[in-house]
Amino acid sequence: MKKIVFVFLLGFYLVPSMQAQTSGLDSIFPVRGLAIEAPLPPALDSFLTFIDEELATRKLNTLILRIDFNYKFEQHPELTDTAPLSKSEVKKIVAVCKKNNIRLIPQINLLGHQSWATHLGKLLEVYPQFDETPNVKIPVKYEWPNADGLYCKSYCTRHPDVHKIVFDLIDEICDVFESDAFHAGMDEVFYIGEDQCPRCQGRDKAKLFADEVWRIRDHLAKKNRQLMIWGDRLLEGKETGLGMWEASYNNTHRAIDMIPKDVFICDWHYERPDKTAVIFANKGLTVATAPWRRPDITTQQVVDMAQFRKDATPQVRKHYAGLIQTTWSPAIMFVREAYQYRNDKSKIGMGQWASFVRMIDRMNEIANEK
Repeated sequence: MKKIVFVFLLGFYLVPSMQAQTSGLDSIFPVRGLAIEAPLPPALDSFLTFIDEELATRKLNTLILRIDFNYKFEQHPELTDTAPLSKSEVKKIVAVCKKNNIRLIPQINLLGHQSWATHLGKLLEVYPQFDETPNVKIPVKYEWPNADGLYCKSYCTRHPDVHKIVFDLIDEICDVFESDAFHAGMDEVFYIGEDQCPRCQGRDKAKLFADEVWRIRDHLAKKNRQLMIWGDRLLEGKETGLGMWEASYNNTHRAIDMIPKDVFICDWHYERPDKTAVIFANKGLTVATAPWRRPDITTQQVVDMAQFRKDATPQVRKHYAGLIQTTWSPAIMFVREAYQYRNDKSKIGMGQWASFVRMIDRMNEIANEK
């Protein structure tokens, strides 16, 4: 694979392009990515081999690793979770990605996803004062729906001390990953601007969300790094029928017109190939469609992305970046699924690896048709 060149201007992202743009695959699908949880230390070596043998050989060029608090933070060791990766272990991932010309991007879930089911995440566990909804208690047994509307907790974006901690984490993880971008998550935010919060009550939820995007973006831009986020909170869910998970029911969708145009949007849709990438691209936001575990849906999303780029004006075409496969299981399970699929495709059915393979295969098929 030829060397990938990334062009930035004050954090502005232009989709990665190959030198001289000689490859049909690269010109049609500039981003071919995978978003996955970082491996635990015992599984690191097998994950490195997996990158070499399975991802790089399929011409993957973007790898987003969900780190969250599974890293041995030096600035804030109190936020290190169980089974963390060390600096030397991360450097092994960096090295294999550099060797294979894969853009490596770390992710820490910010704003939302500060709890899961019956326990808090490390940020609110250690700093409970950052909780947007301290009145909502984590249950012994979690059920959805529930009276509190609790899915995942959020931190308060207007707490005066939260960003000092958050920015320290961002800087340390981006430095160790030697990354030119950072994925902040920011998906499925149900708690924002709550009436019980003395700092946020009565404020416009869209403005609160957009302000947080700007804060993180501006901090990253100081070191010429790009911000990536999931796109669901920027889509309206009720009138469109997209629903409360893949879009917003709490009016944050208006933030799409308030955030900076150099934020990269990962537009996830799992059960239907909704064509919302068009919304983001026409707003001047660079977007990649993000499938999950339905190869049939993934196939249509690949076809759609190629058609979007073909039909768009030159001004809009540059905002259609490609696709990023998402996975929501431990990295080791995704690796095992890949090898199981290789040995017996009939055992998989709907699956993350089957979706990934279909994404890459359909991309190559389309490129070869040109």
